[in-house]
Parts: sequence; structure tokens; C-alpha cells
Amino acid sequence: MNYIESSWYKKKSLMTWLLAPLSGLFFILSSFRKLLFRLGIAKSFKADIPIIVVGNIGIGGNGKTPFVLWLVPHLESMGLKVGVISRGYGAKAPAYPYELSSASSVKEAGDEPFLIYNRLQCPLVIGADREASYKILKEKYKVDVIVSDDGMQHYKMPRAIEFCIIDSKRRFGNGFLIPAGPLRELPSRINSVDLAIENGGDSLFSYQLATSGFYSVKNKEFAENTPNEGIAVSAIGSPKRFEKSLEALGKKLIECKHFRDHHAYTEQDFIETESNAVFMTEKDAVKCQQFAKNNWYYLKVDATPTKELIEQINQLLKQKGITHGI
Repeated sequence: MNYIESSWYKKKSLMTWLLAPLSGLFFILSSFRKLLFRLGIAKSFKADIPIIVVGNIGIGGNGKTPFVLWLVPHLESMGLKVGVISRGYGAKAPAYPYELSSASSVKEAGDEPFLIYNRLQCPLVIGADREASYKILKEKYKVDVIVSDDGMQHYKMPRAIEFCIIDSKRRFGNGFLIPAGPLRELPSRINSVDLAIENGGDSLFSYQLATSGFYSVKNKEFAENTPNEGIAVSAIGSPKRFEKSLEALGKKLIECKHFRDHHAYTEQDFIETESNAVFMTEKDAVKCQQFAKNNWYYLKVDATPTKELIEQINQLLKQKGITHGI
């Protein structure tokens, strides 16, 4: 995390105030864009398949991906055929829209879409043009519902339900819009979503990230025995949360190496790790499998929603007609 990003989660500093005029400009431009949609000058594309947006009002690290990994199977358990669309941040696909397949590489797909596809094996299309991705899922896969991984601010895309994920620890940072702060929209935007969901915390509508063991980065097999100490390596929005999880599991961290979110790892990033064990997240692991050593492990986590959150989601699905009689 660079100096500017680290200032987002501290008390308002000199850097915050220096960047505040740019945040003001961002607010004016984004507000004008939303006004165009509100007045009908700019229009959303038409969609007869319901789209569920899982997004947030900040930049990265809020825990959307684990929630998507829970939500898609939950919808499938109701007999619905589900597809996923994503911007595919950091992807270098040969063409867009890009459909993921068993032959896709993490470089082509981007780390989060690659992880989602490999876990869920559901139709998944990436690209900046969400309408083009939507058409593929509708025409080729005949899905019943589409989950959009992020996209709350993509107002050209219609949505039946908006789930806004909030990190219970970092919340809204210093409360400023980018670049002085981490927000893409003001906190008041929460009032217009269908459901605000906390990642962590103790609110009724929240979920915890439950660990389900260590796995080999090299072959993805469950690692029954792992070293008691090693180096934590991560390129995620909230590395401290990950490192605390490792320590809670009894791991002594010799060093913690942080890279920018979505960093494209190379072998050169690990020269100084020598023979030490390496612990990383699953999102990091998918980018390191090709050159991983035998003592590199990733910690698998799964979202565990509260009973109240599940009930509220089911109620919303009923209201929107996106379920077969829960």
C-alpha cells in the first residue's frame, strides 16, 4: 500500500487536505454523471434477467469476493442457473467480453474472476462493457439470474438488488472521496441500497470469514501439517486482517510482505524468502502456482452469514421474484 492509500485509514493528515480539491472535482463529475441517469439523459441498458450487484462504495479490500462465493451456491440451491459478470480488473484477455474456461489463465482473467470461476465453475464473463457480458450469459447460457462482482457505480447496468459490502473494521476510512480518501461515493449512498452487509462485526446483517485450513499453493491439495512460522505475503486491500488470522491460528510471522492490490507476482518477488515457509491468501495463490515451492501455503476462507442475513436475503429475493418458492 503506497503512502496516499495508507493515509486513507488514518486521521486526516496533510496529504488528505492537499488532495481534497481533487476529491471535490471527483464529486462534481460523479454527481453530474449520476444526474444524467436520474434525468433519463443517460440510460441503463434493458435487462429481463435480474442482476444482483455485490459492490461497495470504497476501493477494494471490503470482502466482496467471499460473499460472491457464498451467494452463487445459495442461489443455485434454489434451482436457479447463475452467471457472474465482472470488470476483470488487471486482466489481459485476448479480447472482450471474455468468457472464462478451464483453459483460461489468471493473467487473462484477472485474479478475482479466476478464483471465482475455479471455485464455482459457473458461467463467468469479464469486460468493461457489462451489457455485452450480459448478452453472452443470456443468449449462450440461458441463466436465470446474474451476479455482478462489483459494479455499484456502473449506472449503465440495471440492477434488481444491490448488496453493499462494508468492512466492519475500516468502514469508510477518513470519509473522503478519492483520491483524498478511499470512497467512490459518499456514505449516504448506503441509504439507497437494498441491503448493507458487514464483513465482520456483530451486526445482524453480517458475515464472518471462517478459515477452512491451509492448502498447497503448488498443487491446491489440503495441507494437514504446516510449519509454525513463516513469511506472510499478500497483495490485497486489507493485509492486516489476513495476518491476524494467521497469528490466531498459531503462526509466527517472521516478516510481512505487502504488495499493491491485484499485484502480478513474479519469482523475483520471492528472492528474499529463501527457504522460509510462505503463507498467502487464495487470491494471491492463484497468481503464484506456476513457480510456487513446496512450502508455500494459502489460507482458504469462506463467508459465514448470520441467520438474520440469510433470512433477509431470501426475503429480498422473494420480493423481486428471483426464487422458486423458498
